[in-house]
Amino acid sequence: MKMNRRKFLSYVGCSCGSLILPSCTTAPITERKQLKIVSEAKLNAQAAQIYEKVKEKEKMSDDKKTLNEIKEIGKKMENSISEYFDRSGLEDPTTNFDWEYILIDKKKVRNAWCMPGGKIAVYTGILDATKNTNGLAAVMGHEIAHAVAKHSIERASRSVLLNTGTQLVDIFSGGKLSQINRTTGMNTIGLLSQLGITNPFNRKQESEADYLGMIFSSLSGYDIRETVKIWERMKELNKGKEPPQFMSTHPSSDNRIRDLNEKMNEVILDYPPIKLT
Repeated sequence: MKMNRRKFLSYVGCSCGSLILPSCTTAPITERKQLKIVSEAKLNAQAAQIYEKVKEKEKMSDDKKTLNEIKEIGKKMENSISEYFDRSGLEDPTTNFDWEYILIDKKKVRNAWCMPGGKIAVYTGILDATKNTNGLAAVMGHEIAHAVAKHSIERASRSVLLNTGTQLVDIFSGGKLSQINRTTGMNTIGLLSQLGITNPFNRKQESEADYLGMIFSSLSGYDIRETVKIWERMKELNKGKEPPQFMSTHPSSDNRIRDLNEKMNEVILDYPPIKLT
């Protein structure tokens, strides 16, 4: 989903240098290698502060029924995720999460997001696409997956490396990168970096969140076949107004639908609903 993760990272980017802690790990379940050089605890704390500001500035929805449904879905996923990792003998990546859920009253915003540490927001506009409980669970599973897989920590870490690398290259090139930017009147190097490095990396995270989100929905007892239907509805609601995939941080709807269909049977078979005692 499109969300304010980029805005969030803009808040924390200037202070990342003081948070460096070298760590090389893997994403849960997918085992994709990850580089983390930013403190998770501090990033979670910053996220919690920003989340409070969001609650102050945004209008909260009066739809208590939907908010309670969101909280119920979230609680099921919290428990199922922790139980899955416990039964698998793996470290639970949500141990230090302080889960919280809000419903923001914005009909024109078809969006949802999850900040580090389990701070989740759903906008009323996305309910036009979710339509039902299974659809809402699919969206929440995707957003929760971003937090469980520590994607924000990865992005913050990558941002530190890219900024440091660009500064070093500029120094070693005698300031030629800065000269190019001044001549063109735009951040040429930043744009090329975004198109060639950052965006593909972000799309990889989005695809990973799609996959993990289906797993978490399935583990929690929801019908993941609704996931594809959501993206079909999103595509229809967007009326073809999607940027080219290479210009976007998100996979195209067509690619998303194809990938979800390919992985669905595997998820249903390998990650059946967990019965909690």
